[in-house]
Amino acid sequence: MSNLYPSKANADHAPRSRRLSYISAAASQNPNYERRKSKSSPPSAAVIVLKSPPKLVEQQEREEHLGAKTNNTTATRVTTARTSSASGASRQQVPSSRPRRRPAASLAVALCNALEDAINTFLDPPVLRPSVDPRHVLSTNFAPVDELPPTPCPVVRGTIPRCLAGGAYIRNGPNPQHLPRGPHHLFDGDGMLHSLLLPATSDSDPILCSRYVQTYKYLVEREAGSPVVPNVFSAFHGLAGMARGAVTAARVLTGQMNPLEGVGLANTSLVFFGGRLYALGESDLPYAVRVDPGTGEVTTQGRCDFGGRLRRGMTAHPKKDPIAGELFAFRYGPMPPFVTYFRFDAAGNKGTDVPIFSVKQPSFVHDFAITERYAIFPEMQIVLNPMGLVADGGAAVCADPGVVPRLGVLPRYAADDSEMRWFEVPGFNMLHSVNAWEEAGGEEIVMVAANILSIEHMLERMELVHASVELVRINLRTGNVTRTPLSVGNLDLGVISPGCLGRRNRYGYFGVGNPMPKIGGVAKLDFDRAGEGDCTVARRDFEQGCFAGEPFFVPELVGGNGKEDDGYVVCYVHNEGTGDNQFVVMDARTPELDIVAEVQLPSRVPYGIHGLFLTQAELCSQQM
Repeated sequence: MSNLYPSKANADHAPRSRRLSYISAAASQNPNYERRKSKSSPPSAAVIVLKSPPKLVEQQEREEHLGAKTNNTTATRVTTARTSSASGASRQQVPSSRPRRRPAASLAVALCNALEDAINTFLDPPVLRPSVDPRHVLSTNFAPVDELPPTPCPVVRGTIPRCLAGGAYIRNGPNPQHLPRGPHHLFDGDGMLHSLLLPATSDSDPILCSRYVQTYKYLVEREAGSPVVPNVFSAFHGLAGMARGAVTAARVLTGQMNPLEGVGLANTSLVFFGGRLYALGESDLPYAVRVDPGTGEVTTQGRCDFGGRLRRGMTAHPKKDPIAGELFAFRYGPMPPFVTYFRFDAAGNKGTDVPIFSVKQPSFVHDFAITERYAIFPEMQIVLNPMGLVADGGAAVCADPGVVPRLGVLPRYAADDSEMRWFEVPGFNMLHSVNAWEEAGGEEIVMVAANILSIEHMLERMELVHASVELVRINLRTGNVTRTPLSVGNLDLGVISPGCLGRRNRYGYFGVGNPMPKIGGVAKLDFDRAGEGDCTVARRDFEQGCFAGEPFFVPELVGGNGKEDDGYVVCYVHNEGTGDNQFVVMDARTPELDIVAEVQLPSRVPYGIHGLFLTQAELCSQQM
């Protein structure tokens, strides 16, 4: 195999194929791997070229049991390969769900662990901050679960609609593999995918499979047997945050971790484009994953930088144009340019970065929206302020009520930010957009989004969050911005028919907070009723003690024919009283969102974040 890290001169002229970093915790024990490592580089930066497919997990573990040579390094090694049609062997990976033997801790590891324990005991004990106390945060159905191999589960009610047959519903969410040593926010857990493969015929059962996304962080901590990488949302707070930063620096200098390999969780959402399925978390690059259309097994293929053209991270909410197949995305961070916009063509080739220099301060830009001609970016009152740790003993990510929220409008195919226009929208803190489109011959942009009314509770006391769905109208000629509430309910995690993205649509389906982040039901809103009072036209409240996650809409006719609400709303539901878990299919056309099918799940699925549905054709079109 040729050198997978060409020189920079050669790389500049290389084809723009996507590059995947395949992370293998078993690499150093497998004789099929050839190591290429600079003596001065930390263990985690080693490059391993795969000459033949990895051994099966069972065979490897038998060799370990018989006394095969063990790995003395604590860092995980990374294999990089290009995802062209010729890279056959390098694309194969057999994940291990079994716990690996914990290596003997070195003096540096033991010292760092002791320092962390001291910080968590004396400087920042979680009991003083209940909203990040693991005993509270990881209770009920927020508690993590073990991986589940592909397991059949029965349809206990109704029949699976034809548009779902042969497809798979995959939901992403945080699921920490180790009990946290100290403070832990709900968003800090390792990404786990819960995939339900639905049968193509009625004579077979659905198959549930739950697997971790094998990120660099996950594999480093699996090798270490305990947390290594600090939690972004809960760890960096006041003096304790600075102390944890020093411990993290010590771990990097002693080779326990290499942040250049990524420290993200891939725990937020998924997207399918260019023939690949990606698990996303905005603090890192996408991770390519695959759902086997025959067995339902979920595997991690690797960390993807798209031929070296994607750096640092990407939003967990990219927008895929349903007609052109292009994907529009961005990244944000604490260093200028604070927001960078970019896009991919339908084949998955990344275009040129468009830095947005008109963003004057870093904020938490979790989502955005697109129309046929524009991209719309929010600037909200959750800000990134690393210096706040030093200046006032605050948090690196915090709410700032002094910030006036804004919406920025940029032409969708802009080459730079010279045409960016900003509009102040006081009191509008958009966390998730639902859709956006153009009206009045392109003079107006209409956007539907959830506005977080109590923004100070997003990071502390999430159960007090109230989200109001609003229709925002921006007049590009006059500069006027108007807002119209669409419901009095506490609604978020809204979805629409995927074929309507960026174009005018009528219906949206939202999770009903009871309280947030628990979802006690699903509400259907009619956007055409804006200004006429509450726009709720259908609603289903789950039984007492039953809660779900984000709903997802699957159209009846996958090709896009028929009425907009011809389809079904699906989600996982957990009964906190009985412990039962179901996959529920609701008819989107009925006034009470009638349940037409229900699958009894063999394992608990924790409340997660975002998911999507892949049709049978999309599953079968996945690249290896």
